[in-house]
Amino acid sequence: MTDYKATLNLPDTQFPMKAGLPTREPQTLQRWNEIGLYQKLRAQGEGRPKFVLHDGPPYANGSIHIGHAVNKILKDIITRSKTLAGFDAPYVPGWDCHGLPIEHKVETTFGKNQPADQTRERCRTYAAEQIEGQKTDFIRLGVLGDWDNPYKTMDFANEAGEIRALAEMVKQGYVFKGLKPVNWCFDCGSALAEAEVEYQDKKSEAIDVAFVCEDSEKLAAAFGLSELAKPASIVIWTTTPWTIPANQALNVHPEFDYVLVDTGDKLLLLADELVESCLQRYGLQGEVVARAKGEALELIRFRHPFYERFAPVYLADYVALDAGTGIVHSAPAYGEDDFHSCKRYGMSNDDILSPVQSHGVYVESLPFFGGQFIWKANPAIVAKLDEVGSLLKHETISHSYMHCWRHKTPLIYRATAQWFVGMDKQPNQGDTLRERAIAGIEQTAFVPAWGQARLHSMIAGRPDWCISRQRNWGVPIPFFLHKESGELHPRTTELMEQVAQRVEQQGIEAWFKLDAAELLGDEAAQYDKISDTLDVWFDSGTTHWHVLRGSHALGHTSGPRADLYLEGSDQHRGWFHSSLLTGCAIDGHAPYRELLTHGFVVDENGRKMSKSLGNVVAPQEVNDSLGADILRLWVSSTDYSGEMAVSKVILQRSADAYRRIRNTARFLLSNLSGFDPAQHLLPETEMLALDRWAVDRALLLQREVEEAYDSYRFWNVYQKVHNFCVQELGGFYLDIIKDRQYTTAADSVARRSCQTALFHISEALVRWIAPILAFTADELWQYLPGERNESVMLNGWYQGLSELPQGLELNREFWERVMAVKVAVNKELENLRKDKAIGGNLQAEVTVYAEDSLIADLNKLGNELRFVLITSTASLAPLSSAPADAVTTEVAGLKLKVVKSTHAKCARCWHHREDVGVNPAHAEICGRCVDNIEGAGEVRHYA
Repeated sequence: MTDYKATLNLPDTQFPMKAGLPTREPQTLQRWNEIGLYQKLRAQGEGRPKFVLHDGPPYANGSIHIGHAVNKILKDIITRSKTLAGFDAPYVPGWDCHGLPIEHKVETTFGKNQPADQTRERCRTYAAEQIEGQKTDFIRLGVLGDWDNPYKTMDFANEAGEIRALAEMVKQGYVFKGLKPVNWCFDCGSALAEAEVEYQDKKSEAIDVAFVCEDSEKLAAAFGLSELAKPASIVIWTTTPWTIPANQALNVHPEFDYVLVDTGDKLLLLADELVESCLQRYGLQGEVVARAKGEALELIRFRHPFYERFAPVYLADYVALDAGTGIVHSAPAYGEDDFHSCKRYGMSNDDILSPVQSHGVYVESLPFFGGQFIWKANPAIVAKLDEVGSLLKHETISHSYMHCWRHKTPLIYRATAQWFVGMDKQPNQGDTLRERAIAGIEQTAFVPAWGQARLHSMIAGRPDWCISRQRNWGVPIPFFLHKESGELHPRTTELMEQVAQRVEQQGIEAWFKLDAAELLGDEAAQYDKISDTLDVWFDSGTTHWHVLRGSHALGHTSGPRADLYLEGSDQHRGWFHSSLLTGCAIDGHAPYRELLTHGFVVDENGRKMSKSLGNVVAPQEVNDSLGADILRLWVSSTDYSGEMAVSKVILQRSADAYRRIRNTARFLLSNLSGFDPAQHLLPETEMLALDRWAVDRALLLQREVEEAYDSYRFWNVYQKVHNFCVQELGGFYLDIIKDRQYTTAADSVARRSCQTALFHISEALVRWIAPILAFTADELWQYLPGERNESVMLNGWYQGLSELPQGLELNREFWERVMAVKVAVNKELENLRKDKAIGGNLQAEVTVYAEDSLIADLNKLGNELRFVLITSTASLAPLSSAPADAVTTEVAGLKLKVVKSTHAKCARCWHHREDVGVNPAHAEICGRCVDNIEGAGEVRHYA
């Protein structure tokens, strides 16, 4: 037997079938670093329109987790796709470096009560170490960025910039000092931001407490009685007995009905709607003797259960009837609503009782409970109430309660003197901050759209922003307060600039070491230099000021407003929120044009990632086992608008999809063997009809891919590209062209036409996948024929794809119908192979019975229909002539009859043809193959 293998154009490429991503990706990273890829992109992008995605800084503490990986990969997909779309899309990564978690870590390591300057030094060192570890992991994910020059909120320039941002807000009149209840953590010893609060179940002591009436005559009159026949008490219900020592008022709703209930020895004042449930809870019988509206009870006094003072009744709309008694006990130092209610009735800051110290212990001077930790004092307070006869009910309940997100310990509201950014405070000019922020939200695009309503509701209902903290590791609030008046120095903003200049040179330590006399001279004795630091959300929330127009000014043509902020959904109350407030306070508008929100990562059962559940997927482990491109492919394939499910099984599915894309790319490359686009690229008018269709189909897909990238629908990119590889290419086009590629003459039009199409498709495909499969695309780029630059990322979307002209006979609709016929034929051939009626497809001879219009279409392919259907022969006949045993297909008006060929098999092309062996010099091959070897070669027109 003659060996005809050498006469075939067999596929050949060095592009490896086995990806070996865990080994190969680090090599690619090294190459990107050696060629300075990021720097080349910046140089190349000079003069292009800017697209600025501003990085929300992760916190410099701990190893990155899968959520970090999702966030950074999404950002990288966007900046890469924008680069390919013709933008200059820099990516400057950043880190949030100040704040309690780092200080707490240092205290845990070195102990508390270290000198403050040493604490700050150790915090700075620790943050720097954490940044290096996280940076290595982010780079390993294939994220292109300015890693040699990231921004850090602890860099001196940024610390100084933050002070200047605060000065701008002071200048505009948004900052004020006030006594207000704030979220307070005893373990932190500091106020917490809303974003630092989480809710967990907690067991609490629920008590009903009676306050005896002091103004009996007024109470009788309010209820329309001449006098009270018995002693009367108003009853409150609370789950915080520790606040009873700080009670200063009682709140009722002005529009609710209240009643006096005769329980035998006394009258109880309760909300009418809750009488039955209250009496049942107390184990009492009672009869309603009088009714009154809440507004009639205003300012009537009741006695504190165990202290010599009175609690007046104040009217308040926040009183509810969902639980308790319809009367709220008011301790203004420990409740936000209570605080506002008491202030509204004229209570001054000096009048507010605040016996709980910063570490949760009552002041020593508090009668009965001084020196006790409040949670431990609860039983003693309950016992005291019982002792004085004021306790009507005591039980333990479990309810949702606010906790510190770091320490997981219960929080309290605690009134302290703090610095605030006023939401409704009238600034020196223009709208209030709340009005500006709501307008800013309405001018911002949101992806997904529901983010707008979420952020709007948060801003509409949020209280003033407490920006001060009592910590060491943070940017200082560089204020001087007059010792007598407590007022800010009249030259505050000027002094802040002088402080900023020192911080720019020496860091925040410059403030803490500063002697007031250095700036104030003889005035220093009249002023106190405060030691408060800024809320860490102010650090990150002002990066639009001290990064985008400061340390990393990116020269955006429209100012410092970023095109996009992208973070997890928790940042509606975090970075998105604080950035919006500072941007609107300083510039009058949001610091971003668009907000993109992604969901949290959960396991395949929808459960939160937890070490105890054993369902944690660590990105480092995925990189080492499957490769970062698999992780990137999973991120792109997932709709990030909701929870993102991941597991080893899910990642394995991504690996399978990756193999399909990689193998398709490898097939394209292997069939470009011997192709030099400079010599062999055919103009579209000389290409075969099927090849022109394949290029046109790639062009249509590219338009869809570009649009999907532009609207951040990366899962659509994944689906469309994957389906193209599986269906149009793998299931149709690539299957058909194998015969032409392998058997026609190496330099024939038939083969070069096909290679031209494969080249165009490859050039487009490598770019489509480049934002997602960053490593694989760059690897593929190195194997494509023709002269090319160092990286696929140094190019734009491919412009070499051509569209089928209007009026072409073999148009898109034609090939759609042909594809449907081929699918039907494939299905029947597969059934016959399973039944062992035929060995392979080329052993089959098929007769297509169809309606006239379909026969007319298929006839356009002439003898080449058999190459499309990949059978040795293909005949057409009217549907009316179909025999009884013809198979009905899913295509309307189409039946098939397949028989096993009786002809010999060509040893070269494997077709079963009647002319095999006709040429005695080539007894084992068909006439077509003889012509392709020795003659002029076959001519193809369509496929």
